[in-house]
Amino acid sequence: MTVYFIGAGPGAADLLTLRGRDTLARCPVCLYAGSIVPPDMLKFCPEDARLVDTAPLSLDEIEAEYAKAHAQGQDVARLHSGDLSIYSAVAEQTRRLERLGIPWSMVPGVPAFAAAASVLGRELTMPGVAQSVVLTRMTGRASAMPEREKLEAFAATGATLAIHLAIHALEKIVQALTPFYGAECPVAIVARATWPDQLVLRGTLGTIEAELAQNPVERTALVLVGPALAEQDFRESALYDPDYRRRFRS
Repeated sequence: MTVYFIGAGPGAADLLTLRGRDTLARCPVCLYAGSIVPPDMLKFCPEDARLVDTAPLSLDEIEAEYAKAHAQGQDVARLHSGDLSIYSAVAEQTRRLERLGIPWSMVPGVPAFAAAASVLGRELTMPGVAQSVVLTRMTGRASAMPEREKLEAFAATGATLAIHLAIHALEKIVQALTPFYGAECPVAIVARATWPDQLVLRGTLGTIEAELAQNPVERTALVLVGPALAEQDFRESALYDPDYRRRFRS
């Protein structure tokens, strides 16, 4: 048997990848994070699949589910929100699986920052404005940030910042970033992107706290900061310039 870690994407069931859908369809056991994975995504599971909501479980209890399926020779689909490459808590699970000698594999999903950019209708990189996107977070109860990964250090680059798991620390974000980007720098908060109840708040570093106060958000939100979010006066990419020589254009 194999444990398949599947990135469920940001929320909408039809943003699950084809590979993820097909993997779900053939696994007799599905472990899913019920607090952040939409229930209608489970429709892709076999009708007789054993479904286990891991929201109330500890890591030891999740490990026990893997061991049980392994003993029974049953493949496991493990659904995580977003993509598995960041903030997924997959590494601690795969480490335990390797100790148990249980095979595992990963299926990527649509990441939250990409879904949020689509909801906003914005490209996060623009020629001459920002060519980098920093994926980061703020210190929280579950995990502290390394000392060298200060928000101010990332802000000094002028890149577009995608700040995860940080809606509780918006005041600190504003205080840290304003000296670098200025109070007029655009900010967007996208909560539950692609869910039916998604919420989008737009403002600047100078106004976004007031926007949040009028529309409180407690979790499952991404904070995006950077001039690319609103810039209109930027040069066009040379890639499509008629004078740009490339092998695909005569």
